[in-house]
Amino acid sequence: MEKKNFNILYVDDEEHNLHSFKAVFRREYNIFTAQSGEQGIEILQNENINLIITDQRMPGMTGIQFLEKIVPQYPDVIRMVLTGFSDMDAIIDAINTGRVFRYISKPWDENELRMTIENSRRVYDLQKNNHQLMFDLKQKVEDQEKTLKLFMKYVPEQVVEKALVSTEETMFDGEERYVTVLFCDIRGFTSFSEALSPKGVVQFLNDYYSIMEEPIRKHSGSINQFVGDEIFAVFGAPQAIEENEKNAVYSAIEMMERLKILNSKYGEKFGGELKMGIGINSGEVVAGNLGTQEKIEYCLTGDTVNTGKRIEMLTKDDPNKILVSDSTFQKISECFQTKAWDKVAVKGKTDKINVYEVVDRICADD
Repeated sequence: MEKKNFNILYVDDEEHNLHSFKAVFRREYNIFTAQSGEQGIEILQNENINLIITDQRMPGMTGIQFLEKIVPQYPDVIRMVLTGFSDMDAIIDAINTGRVFRYISKPWDENELRMTIENSRRVYDLQKNNHQLMFDLKQKVEDQEKTLKLFMKYVPEQVVEKALVSTEETMFDGEERYVTVLFCDIRGFTSFSEALSPKGVVQFLNDYYSIMEEPIRKHSGSINQFVGDEIFAVFGAPQAIEENEKNAVYSAIEMMERLKILNSKYGEKFGGELKMGIGINSGEVVAGNLGTQEKIEYCLTGDTVNTGKRIEMLTKDDPNKILVSDSTFQKISECFQTKAWDKVAVKGKTDKINVYEVVDRICADD
């Protein structure tokens, strides 16, 4: 801060002292004077004061009492007291408690006082800069938190947390996980979407995602991908949980129940009933980041994922079904009524596989 932009309030009940101070320092600083603490408060209310110098011994309100009174409302103003040695104990106490920056002995020496004022100006500048830095830092932290929250809408929270502690060397490290994958797809959506504008399709899909996502999250699953009208969810990654298979099937049943919501909102517009198919599979996958230094994506890779998708595709001609693989069935058979299908051939498998249709719950969802 330039000297001339530095505003000093000098408070003293002796008028000639005010005139002397102003005569000495008015060319270097903006000087305001008051003959009492009350007058000083009035000036503070109307002017941006940077430094207060006050006499200690004044009738009515002492200098320290005046400075104590203005601290709550004007905490950043630098405060100094003019005093004689008889008041030294009170001044030292005020300095120790932060109410006073320093004291000046009376009568004041011009050179010494000028140096003290310059020191206080530097302190004020540093204080002002620190406040600005703290404000900027707070703003950046808030901006980063907003960015992180937005990022977590694209990537599961656990993936973000892991990425924040990863190095360039460990960023692409995958890990083997036993998971249950769930694929959900709307049957014949391409023909339905012809009834909507491109914007209308996006609005519908966002509504569909929101309606179907809720039971997945409720049962500790996470969305791995939205691809068109397909939802790819996983139970057991990135965060390991117990009973992946049951959680996935409970989610699937609730998703089928929530299909009624979609039909009540869009059935008339589409001119027909929306139908879905869900396929569930359990097994080992490699979970981790794939991509380059410029773009990465959290992925699950392995035959478990491919088979889960193939099972979902079996509902293409037999919609509104929940189909599970044998590995999933072995873990859920006591809690769900199921119906075995004949062994079916799926793409990518040499041998036919066992598939089971989930008919209803047996156990209550905890």
